[in-house]
Amino acid sequence: MSIAHCNLGILGFAHGHVNAYCSRWQQQFAEDVNLVGGWDHDADRLREAVATYRINAFSSVHDLLNRADIDAVVIGSETSLHADLVEQAARAGKSIVLQKPMALTLAEADRIVAAVNESDVRFTMAWQMRADPQNLKMKELVDSGAFGQILMVRRRHGLATHTWSGFENSWHVKPELNRGMWADDAAHAFDFILWLLGKPTSVIAEIDTLLNPNVPDDNGIAVFRFEDGCMAEVMSSFTCIAGENTTEIVGERGVIIQNFGDAPSANVPRVAGGVALKWFLQDEGAWQISKLEAPPAHGSRIAFLAQPLLDFLKGKRNPVATADEGRTALQMILASYESAATGRRIEIS
Repeated sequence: MSIAHCNLGILGFAHGHVNAYCSRWQQQFAEDVNLVGGWDHDADRLREAVATYRINAFSSVHDLLNRADIDAVVIGSETSLHADLVEQAARAGKSIVLQKPMALTLAEADRIVAAVNESDVRFTMAWQMRADPQNLKMKELVDSGAFGQILMVRRRHGLATHTWSGFENSWHVKPELNRGMWADDAAHAFDFILWLLGKPTSVIAEIDTLLNPNVPDDNGIAVFRFEDGCMAEVMSSFTCIAGENTTEIVGERGVIIQNFGDAPSANVPRVAGGVALKWFLQDEGAWQISKLEAPPAHGSRIAFLAQPLLDFLKGKRNPVATADEGRTALQMILASYESAATGRRIEIS
C-alpha cells in the first residue's frame, strides 16, 4: 500500500549517513516526507540533530514509537543497539530503515529477521551501493548476459578514517559497539558482491591492524568463491588517502572497469580526462564509455540513497535490501573475520 506523505522518526544519529538522508529529505523532498522527531541516548548528539533539522526531541524510544502519526523510523544508532530497536519498532508496527552493518552477531541478526517476519512490517537495509547509478549500470551489464560467465570481480573500497586525529575515540572502532571498521565499512563492498553475484560458498581473508593499534582493522583482503567457480576480491583499506580504480569485472566475453567509486578516489583531485565507467566486449573490439559521470564527492553517493529509501517508505518500490540479505552480508563479514583469525578457508553455509 502506498502513501502520499511519510511521517518519519529517527532512532539514533550515531551513524553519519542518517544526516545525509535527513538533509536531502528536507532540502528536496519536503512535500513527501516530514521529520517528526528523533531519539538518541547521547544527549549532545540529539541536541545537535534537533537544532539542525528543527525537529522534536523524544526522551525515550517508547515515546517516539508511541506516536500514532509516525509511519516509519530510520535506525541510525550504534550497531550494538540495532536488534533491540528493530524489535521495538516492529512491535509498534512502524516501517523500518536500518543502517549497516545489520548487527554484531548472527544471533542478533536472527532476532531482527524474526521480528520483521513476525510483525510483517516493511523493512529495508540502507546500502547506498545499491542506489549508486554506476553500480546500477554495472549490474545491468552483468545481468544482460553480454559478458558471459563472470569469472572474477575485484572491488576496492576504502576510507582515510584511520589517518584522522582522534578517530580512535569514535564509537565506530569500539568492538562492543561496532566490532571494527572492517565490519562497519568493508560491509558495503561485501553487500555489493552479494547484490552482484549472489551468496558465496566460502571465503579466505587477511585482516590486520598495521598503523595504529588503537584503531583496529585498518587493512584487509577477502577472496570469496562462488558455486560456479567465480572469484570475488574485496580489498578494503582505512589508511587510504587517494585512489582511482574501484571495480574490475572480468567475464568470458568482456571486461567492465569503474573508477572514482569510493571516498579516497571520489574526494581527491582527479587526473584530467579520467573515465568513470567503461567496458570492453570481445565482439565489439572497442571500449564503450558510459555517459554516467562520477559524483563530485563521496557524500553525493551516500545522499543518492535518500530518494530510494523514501520511495520504499511510501510503498513505491521494493526494499533496497531485505532483512535476509542483511543477515547474509553479516554472515560474509563474520566468516572473513574467522578466516583471518584461523588462517583457514571458511565455508558459508
